[in-house]
Amino acid sequence: MDTKKQELSPVQQKLAKHVAGILELIDENPKREGLQRTPLRVAKAMTDLTRGYAEDPVAILNSAKFHEDYRQMVIVRDINFYSLCEHHMLPFYGRVHVAYIPNGQVTGLSKLARVVECFARRLQIQERLTKQIRECIQEALQPLGVMVVVEAQHMCMQMRGVEKQGSITTTSDFSGAFNQAKTREEFLSLIK
Repeated sequence: MDTKKQELSPVQQKLAKHVAGILELIDENPKREGLQRTPLRVAKAMTDLTRGYAEDPVAILNSAKFHEDYRQMVIVRDINFYSLCEHHMLPFYGRVHVAYIPNGQVTGLSKLARVVECFARRLQIQERLTKQIRECIQEALQPLGVMVVVEAQHMCMQMRGVEKQGSITTTSDFSGAFNQAKTREEFLSLIK
């Protein structure tokens, strides 16, 4: 037995077997030199690209939550992410901008980026990703308001289907104080 195969988890071994089957179904030879290790590499990549299922995003925020009497907008912008579209399992990627108005509790800034990563590393659609990030911050911190804007490019639109390069999809979700147009406009002006 291949020693590299033994390093794989049981889930990765099953994934590798299925990938080899896919290669055969598209008339490729998984034993061909260039493809021999492809099922193993794809299995490892897939478990990495979907590792967000094993993480608890609320626990991420709670791990660095501090009492602070600060009630102004906190913004972390340009958080890069990569995800897989659940419809075609092709990548979509872009940036997330997050703002919240604390209500007695703040979190470590890096934790906001980790929450984005946690939800992005699941099979996703952009609309759900946006909503999940907002809901998680709202639940963990109970702030006066949260707003999330996601800008992304989708490979399912660029390399198949309509094949439109450079198109960007923007989604947003907000709660609390961000229901006021003035507060939303302040956030949007600050992320441009």
